[in-house]
Amino acid sequence: MNFDFKYMFEIIPELLTYVPVTLYIAIASMIIAVIIAIFLSLILVNRTPVLHQLALIYISFFRGTPPLVQLLMIYFGLPQLLPSFNSITAMTAAILAFSLNVSAYLAEIFRAGLESVDKGQAEAALTTGMTYPQALKSIILPQAARNAIPATGNTFLGLLKNTSLAFTVGVTELLAQGKLLATATLHFFEAYMAVALIYWGLTALYSWLQSWYEKKISKAYVREV
Repeated sequence: MNFDFKYMFEIIPELLTYVPVTLYIAIASMIIAVIIAIFLSLILVNRTPVLHQLALIYISFFRGTPPLVQLLMIYFGLPQLLPSFNSITAMTAAILAFSLNVSAYLAEIFRAGLESVDKGQAEAALTTGMTYPQALKSIILPQAARNAIPATGNTFLGLLKNTSLAFTVGVTELLAQGKLLATATLHFFEAYMAVALIYWGLTALYSWLQSWYEKKISKAYVREV
């Protein structure tokens, strides 16, 4: 077996310097996606005329097409239709594509979270004089957020791994650097294995943090005997 363990471990420190780029794409995309998804989920739950139909089309499209196709459409296709997008950078295109894609999945997760909250609580809040936005902020959203955390966390893990697609439009992130090292040295398996180990480590760390956070916020809902 011609596998150079020494080379694999030697390039890991260099690859780690590109982890911040990967995390930046993932976190920025997730923040934007959450904002979009909140509005979409509220439209879905309240069945706002016209907007409800448009939201369903949006969700269907971005869940029904590959993220890579969406990324290529935004980076190469949008400038063709809208000249103002000619100056869009590869990084911006990647964040925009991943945000739109992930928001479609989060919208359904948030919708399920909102619908899991007993409607009687919102009605009771309204009868006490609270407005719907106040009830939403103080009563509904906190409970819905707690119910949506596990699925949201899994979605973020998927997004973290999908950031590797950004190299197709020229973003030098973790996988792109691994590909460059593999091409330069012809140690393909070693380079890609090193990349895989780093992604594995990132997902394992995030999974542990999510599990810890879920246990922490669940303490308030556990009755003491």
